[in-house]
Parts: sequence; C-alpha cells; structure tokens
Amino acid sequence: MSTSSAEHDPAPPPPGGVLWTLAGDIRGLLMLPAAFTLQVAHPAVGAGVDEHSVFRTDPWGRGERSLRSLQLWVYGGEAAAEEGRRLRALHATIRGTDTRGRRYHALTPANYAWVHATGFPVYQHAARYLIRPLTKAQERQLYAEWLRVGRVLGIHDRDMPQTVEEFWPYYREVLADEIEPTAVARELAAASTALPPLDRGPLPLRLLLRVLWPVLLPPFARFRRFLTVGLMPPEAREAIGLEWTEAQERTLRRFGRVVRAVVPVLPERLRYLPIAREARREQRKHRGEHRDPRGRRGRRLSRAARPAR
Repeated sequence: MSTSSAEHDPAPPPPGGVLWTLAGDIRGLLMLPAAFTLQVAHPAVGAGVDEHSVFRTDPWGRGERSLRSLQLWVYGGEAAAEEGRRLRALHATIRGTDTRGRRYHALTPANYAWVHATGFPVYQHAARYLIRPLTKAQERQLYAEWLRVGRVLGIHDRDMPQTVEEFWPYYREVLADEIEPTAVARELAAASTALPPLDRGPLPLRLLLRVLWPVLLPPFARFRRFLTVGLMPPEAREAIGLEWTEAQERTLRRFGRVVRAVVPVLPERLRYLPIAREARREQRKHRGEHRDPRGRRGRRLSRAARPAR
C-alpha cells in the first residue's frame, strides 16, 4: 500500500476512548453471540451466512477470525483500514436470494450497514449488566467511535445515521420491517448440542475437552443461549421472537454482579485479549508510562514537571 493511500485511510477510534476500553475487554466475548444473532435475523444477512459461511463446519475458526478482525478495527492502527478492505473483498462475491424471495448482495449498503450497526445497541445494553451503564456522554462517544469503525469498514456516512438521535428511529424501523426469526438466528439462539469440541489451543487441552465434551457441551450450550438472549436488547429480542422470563432476568443480574466484581481485579494479561493488550502496552510506552519497582503503574515525568524537593 502506498504512503499516499495510507494517509487517506480512515482512522480507527482513538486510544483512551470508550471502544478502546470495551472492545478488548474479555467481557466483550460474552456480548458477541447476541450481536451475531441480531445480525443474521436480517433476511439478507441470514441468507448470506446460511449459504456462504463456514460457521457450522468450522465454528471455532470462524469465531477466532471474526474476533481478530474486530480487534483490528479498533486496535490495529494502520492495519485497521487494510482489514476493512480485506473484508469488503471477502464479501464482494456473496449474493443470492433471501427468505422473502429478494435478491441480495452482502455489500448492498443497507445490508452491510446493518451488520455493523448491531454492535452499538448490544454494547449499550450489555454494558449495563457486565460493566456499568453508559452515561449519555459515553453513549454519544461510543456511537461516534462506532461510526469511525464503520468508515474503516468502508461504510459511507450517508448509509449510517450520524447521531444517536437519528440511530434509534433507524434501528426501530429495521426491527419492525426486516428482522425476523431466520433459520440462522434460531440456530444461534438455540441450546444446540451440535457444536464440536474446541480445536484450538494446546494439544493436552484439546484432548481433554474431546473426552469431556459430551458432559460439558449441554451446560455450555444452555449458558451460551442464556447470554445470547439475555444480552440482546429487549426490543430486538421481541422482534426475533425470543422468550425471556423474569427469573432469567434476575439470574442475569446476579451473573452481572459477579462479573463486575471479578473482571476489574484480574491482571491485564487475563482481562484483555491479545491484540488489545499489545496495543495498550504500546500506547503506554508511547505516553512514557512505566511501572515502578513496587508494581504500580506510573508516568515518567520530565524534569520540569517533577515536584520540587
């Protein structure tokens, strides 16, 4: 890629922003199934995934690649725009007929924008349980940063609402007019036991999981469904036809309290995903931060900024 091209690439969200904190936190992993399910509840997106994705034959690899891609959008620096171009090229040949008999193409602006748009309401809703409710200012900042990610992915401003106030009517309109319980959405929201054992990671772990998988899979599948439905915004849940009881809501709130207590005290190597962790380390290095011998994080001060003795 030429220098002039790189200079004109859209910039990813800035370090220190809302996404910089949310996207790499391990709690983001718990939010992804809800976002994916809401995406494929759109007939065109659901048909594209049903006909062209390998999520059934290679679910762990598909998830790993999607997660890496998402991390690059936020933490990838110059690699973010390159990843955006790769994704557009990957989707260029995805076309067909959806469940309503309409021709679709993955890069049709309405379809491509919806896939991206779903992340914002899921983040906004799930943060209430797993992190903390966003303030109005944080919600605005998150949406502004989400628009920046959209530009990285090649989404034009004209194809996405440009303010939070414009987003919610757009979102409700898509829920009312397009969203339905597609076959893929039902599959992702089900307590399916068709998931194969993990095929990534150290060999001893994979062998152990292969032996224990018949015992581990049913509770794992129920837990995945619980998070998929529970962390989906209620209006989206209703549009897809997913049931959610008051007892489940109370359980989710209890689960959220545990997560909010445990995750913030984890060491960074456990709390953040690898790409995010490396980006945060580089950012601290760039800002001149260091850890003192007692393990506390500090900031290197210039001689002029040091307090007088």
